[in-house]
Amino acid sequence: MSDTHSEGRAMTTARELFDIPDGIAYFNTASVAPTLRAGVAAGAEALRWRAQPWRIAGADWFGGAEERRRLFAGLIGATAEDIALVPATSYGLAVAAANLSAPAGGRVLVLDGEYPSGIYTWRRFAERTGATILTVGHAGGQSWTEAVLEALDAQVAVVSVPQVHWTDGAALDLDRIGVAARAAGAALVVDASQSAGAMPLDVGALRPDFLVSVGYKWLLGPFGLGYLYVAPEHQGGRPLEENWIAREDSQDFARLVEYRDAYQPGARRFDVGARTAFELTPMAVAALRQLTEWTVPGVAGALARVTGRIAEEAARRDLGLPAPRGPHMLGVTVPEAVRDRVVPALEEAGVYVGARGDAIRISPHLHTTDEDVDRLFGALDRVLARR
Repeated sequence: MSDTHSEGRAMTTARELFDIPDGIAYFNTASVAPTLRAGVAAGAEALRWRAQPWRIAGADWFGGAEERRRLFAGLIGATAEDIALVPATSYGLAVAAANLSAPAGGRVLVLDGEYPSGIYTWRRFAERTGATILTVGHAGGQSWTEAVLEALDAQVAVVSVPQVHWTDGAALDLDRIGVAARAAGAALVVDASQSAGAMPLDVGALRPDFLVSVGYKWLLGPFGLGYLYVAPEHQGGRPLEENWIAREDSQDFARLVEYRDAYQPGARRFDVGARTAFELTPMAVAALRQLTEWTVPGVAGALARVTGRIAEEAARRDLGLPAPRGPHMLGVTVPEAVRDRVVPALEEAGVYVGARGDAIRISPHLHTTDEDVDRLFGALDRVLARR
């Protein structure tokens, strides 16, 4: 089992739970998380089971999906009834857009440089409703939160923001933004793909209309299995697709051709049709169980210690950092002279980061050790010395 304190605080490192060889320093969880050994084992067993489909019982079409729904709900302060199982951020945002409205001339507030799936979704929404896109930037010492609050007025119909900016981990105060959105009569849509599982998040307190997350980043799961929180007032809405498994009494296979208008309860009507995912669901469940054991505050605390040291080392080298930022990832601005070669040079040294804009995005997890941080800055120093 993992190293944990009795109070649920995650240890700074749990490298033995990941398949990361010595000599590899992986700082790119914000792109794709390394799969837990427990996830690999669960996936291998699932493939063996799937190879013999006569072993699959009727209840198996539902049990794993429901456990996955329940476990994710527990991480964000929701109930299983509030969670739809979706394949991607784009699918979840499309559900949100299909179930929200805006008057002609209304606005959809998004951040400058936001993840493309959200921008494309809201552009299509604007075409349908006659709304316009309000892109918020920030300059100087202004935070993203301050910029959003300054731009949020009665014309804004939808506020679509993340908990941290995907390029560099700069943090937004969603509580303040949520209060302001409600005061303006705007819907709040949150892309938590870069924070769910690594930053505390309580939808009961935040009260978003919709919140979406992929599963393959900070939730440590496989591709293709994501999550959508749907506020109770939207759970009677229209799904993107009309699949059989989201309908009432779909567990009764013998009566599937007795077509029903009613859906499964709660947010299940918004589930993607292939939600069962026999081969992948056990991997996602294994990851969510581990996160539940660690606790999200425990993960956040452990990662804050790692990124805190990284921030100190970066500051000593006069490299730019976002502020405020999340506890789990940060963009380090590097000189323009080395920008094109810093990532390849780090990879030659066995160090893996992401490149986003003028920064290298550093996103560790509980596999990260002090030696990894030393390797990162040793390699970075060699690049900077060749300016």
